[in-house]
Amino acid sequence: MTFEQQWIEYDYNPYILFNSAGKIISLNSEAQFLLGAAKTSEIFELASSYANITYGFKTTFLELNLGRYKFFGLTVGYESDDEIGIKLYQMPSFNANKPKPTGELTNIYTLVDLCISTKSISSDIIFVKDFDPTIPEILINSNEFIKLLNKIYTCFSDNKKIYTKIYFRIGEHIKFEDKKYSLFSIEIKAKNQNKMQEFKAFAENSNFIIELKDKITINIPMILS
Repeated sequence: MTFEQQWIEYDYNPYILFNSAGKIISLNSEAQFLLGAAKTSEIFELASSYANITYGFKTTFLELNLGRYKFFGLTVGYESDDEIGIKLYQMPSFNANKPKPTGELTNIYTLVDLCISTKSISSDIIFVKDFDPTIPEILINSNEFIKLLNKIYTCFSDNKKIYTKIYFRIGEHIKFEDKKYSLFSIEIKAKNQNKMQEFKAFAENSNFIIELKDKITINIPMILS
């Protein structure tokens, strides 16, 4: 690998080269992580939509969310009808400077069930659960996690049903101290979100990795020791 190729490979920003049919010809390391959060067809469509009318390169600045990734712009380039490349520019994230989580090895299902049971005592809300049973015990600050989850359920307290899903994020990782950790997510959603604004400030100051959209998602690294 040449020095120039190494620059592309280890760039913080995802780079993907497609053929005319939308198949990937090459990509860098960061793009491999991105493809765990977004579909290949979705990124190819971005490349096609933001390409210059004639051959050449075009940079567009825009706010773009793909999974847990946030971008502030992209560059699309092509010199023939056979290949088209796209580079997405990552927005600095408050998550990037978060310390490696500390705590004790804990069964995450026990903590979630505890929060649901507590909320169920004082309400008629139906809690619907969809849990992937393969998540092992992970290192987590149980007290802070319970506080966070209780606040999330409070955001959705004006609902008859609240859905909670626990699932493994295939192909996605996060780095702490130059070591990669797989991620799993706890996703909470409901029809009404009247109190979501109240939660945003808390989420920004939280040590957890949180996505706020039409649902609230906590992304947790699988730290086993």
